[in-house]
Amino acid sequence: MQLASSPRPARVRSTTTRLRALSLAAALAAAALQAAPAAAQGTSSDPRVGLRAGRFDAGEATWNMRVLSRSQPAAEFAGASSSDVAFTGNYAIQGNYNGWMIWDISNPSRPSLVKGFVCPASQSDVSVYKNLLFVSGEGLTGRLDCGTQGVRDTVSQERLRGLRIFDITDIRNPRNVGNVQTCRGSHTHTVLADPDDRENVYVYISGSAGVRSPSELAGCVNETPDRDPNSALFRIEVVKVPLGNPERAAIVSSPRIFNDLAAPPRHGETRADLEAARARGAFVVMVNGHERVVQQGFANVVLDSIVRRRGGTGRAQATAADSATARAMLPGILAAAMGEGSGPRPGPTQCHDITVYPAIGLAGGACEGYGMLLDISDPVNPVRVSAVADSNFSYWHSATFSNDGSKVLFSDEWGGGGQPKCRATDPAEWGADAIFSVTRDRQMQFRSYYKLPAVQTAFENCVAHNGSLIPIPGRDVMVQAWYQGGISVFDWTDAGRPREIAFFDRGPADSTRMAPGGSWSAYWYNGVIVSSEISRGLDVMELTPSEHLSQNEIDAAKTVRLEYLNAQEQPKFVWPPSFALARAYLDQLQRGNGLAAARITAVRQALATAERASGAARGTALTQLATALHGDARGAADEPRVHMLAAAVEQLAAAR
Repeated sequence: MQLASSPRPARVRSTTTRLRALSLAAALAAAALQAAPAAAQGTSSDPRVGLRAGRFDAGEATWNMRVLSRSQPAAEFAGASSSDVAFTGNYAIQGNYNGWMIWDISNPSRPSLVKGFVCPASQSDVSVYKNLLFVSGEGLTGRLDCGTQGVRDTVSQERLRGLRIFDITDIRNPRNVGNVQTCRGSHTHTVLADPDDRENVYVYISGSAGVRSPSELAGCVNETPDRDPNSALFRIEVVKVPLGNPERAAIVSSPRIFNDLAAPPRHGETRADLEAARARGAFVVMVNGHERVVQQGFANVVLDSIVRRRGGTGRAQATAADSATARAMLPGILAAAMGEGSGPRPGPTQCHDITVYPAIGLAGGACEGYGMLLDISDPVNPVRVSAVADSNFSYWHSATFSNDGSKVLFSDEWGGGGQPKCRATDPAEWGADAIFSVTRDRQMQFRSYYKLPAVQTAFENCVAHNGSLIPIPGRDVMVQAWYQGGISVFDWTDAGRPREIAFFDRGPADSTRMAPGGSWSAYWYNGVIVSSEISRGLDVMELTPSEHLSQNEIDAAKTVRLEYLNAQEQPKFVWPPSFALARAYLDQLQRGNGLAAARITAVRQALATAERASGAARGTALTQLATALHGDARGAADEPRVHMLAAAVEQLAAAR
C-alpha cells in the first residue's frame, strides 16, 4: 500500500491531447477480464457461496436480516438499469435509465407503485428537497422533453446534460419546472440545505463525461485551466435553486477543488487476470509501471490501422505478423498517450460523488484518485482542506461519515461496477472501503479496509458501492450495496477492526455469462433497509436481533424518523428519549463487559420498575438511577458508555 496524504503540487499539462489521455488511462484501469470461478468457492461454509442463479428466482441467503418485500420494476423500466434512490415521507423514489419510479413504502411488506415517470437519461440519480425532485442526466441521448427517441445530432438544442428539476407537490403528477445544463453533464449530484439560507437550496454537480461543444452550450471549453481559465475541466458546479422560483436555478460557481493535485498512485491488474489475458491472446502492456490488459476495442483500432496501412481492409484480415506489430507498438502508443516521461501528471478532473454533512460543516469528496475533505461553511465556495490517495484504490466512489464526524469511509469502485471484483483471486484491499479517522485539524489518517467477506463468482459484478449509516445508538453501523455481492451490514465503531454483522445476497443473474443485476444502493430509512436492485426492482428488508445486535438497539434505531433522505446529504442522527435507547446502551455494556454483570441486572430491574410507574414517581426513580449511573461510570471498564446510558435515563426523566 502506498498512501499519499499531502500530494506534491503538479503543473497541469498544457495540451488537451494529454488530458484526453487521462480518460484512456481510466478506461484501461477499469479493463475487465473474466476469470474462472475460484475452486475455493466449493469448500466455503458461507451460505452466499453457490447460490442458484436466476433473475427473479435466484437463490437467496440472509443472516440477521429479514426480507419484507421484493417488487419487480414496472414494464417500461424493465430491461433498463435502476440506479440510486431517495426518500420523502412515505415514498421511495428510484432512479432508472428510463426515468424513475415512485414507490409508496408506508407498508414495507407491500410497496405500491405510485408513479412511473418515463424520462430517459443516464444515470438518473435522484435527490429530493421539500417539494422538489432533482434528477441527473449525463449521456448524449437524454432529451429536454423526456422523449424516448433520443438525440441523434452531435450538436442539438434538444439534448439534456445536467440537472432536471421537478415539482412533486402532487407526487402522482411530477411537473418539470426547470433544467440546468452543464458542460460535462451530471453523473451524480448532491443537495445541500444551508441552515443560514432558507430561501435557496444548493446542488453540487459532478460530471464525468466529455466536454460539450460550445456550439451546443455556450462557454464550454475543452482546454486545461492553464490554457484557458474558463476550462470546464478540473472543477465541480454549484447550482443555486430559489425555492420559490426553481425555474431560476442556475450555476453560481465552479470551484476548482482539484488544483495542484498530482496523479495518484495506482495498482495494476491481478496476477490471475494477467495470466488469463495472456492465455486467451489479449494484449498486455506496461503503463505507468504496471501491466495492464488493453481493452479489446482499443486494440482493434490499432490492428485496423496496421492492416489498412499494408493495403488490407481491416482487422478481420489481421495476421500473426500484424498482431506482433501491434504488440510491439502498443507500449509506445500508450506511453505517449499517458505522457510518460513528460513530467508530473495532473490528478482528477472531477468527483464521482460528494457527501455533505452540514452538521459538521464538511463534505467528503470521492474524486477519482483521491478522497477529499471539503469545508462547506460557504456552500457556494467549498474549499478543499485535505486529500488522501491510496495505491490500493482504483476509483474513489463515495463517502460516508460516522455520526460524530470523527471518521470517514470511502468506497472504491474498482472495475467501474460492471466487473467481478470479489473473486477468490482478488485482493481484499482492492474494491473495498477505506476507513480514516478525522483529526481536529481536519486531516485524515488511515485505519483499515473493509471488503465483502464472501467470495463471488466470475459472473457477478461485485465491488463496494452505495450505503448509509443505520442509527444504532453508540455505534457506527452501516448498510452497503455490493452489486451482485448483495448487501452487507457492518460495524466500524472500531475503525481499525470493522466486522460484518448481517447480510442479504442472491445468486448470479445468469449462470453462464455476466448479466446485469445486483444492489446499486442500500439505505436505511425510518426503520427499514431499502435496496435499489439494478434489474430486479426494489427490495425492502429489516434487521433482526442477534448476538451482534439486540432488539433494543433495533427499536432505538426505529425511533429516529426522517422527513426525507438523500444519502449524499448525510443527516445527523439524534435519538428521542425512550426506554429502548437506555436499554440499547445497557445491552452494549453487557456485550462488551463494560459494567459489572450484577450492576447491569440491577439497572435492568430499575428501568422496568420506572417504566411501570408514571408521573412524578417515574421521574424521581429515573433521576435517582441516572445519578447512580454517573457514579458507576467511575472505574467502569467502559466509562464513556455508562455516561451515555446515564444521559439517556436523564432525558427519560425530563420527558415524563
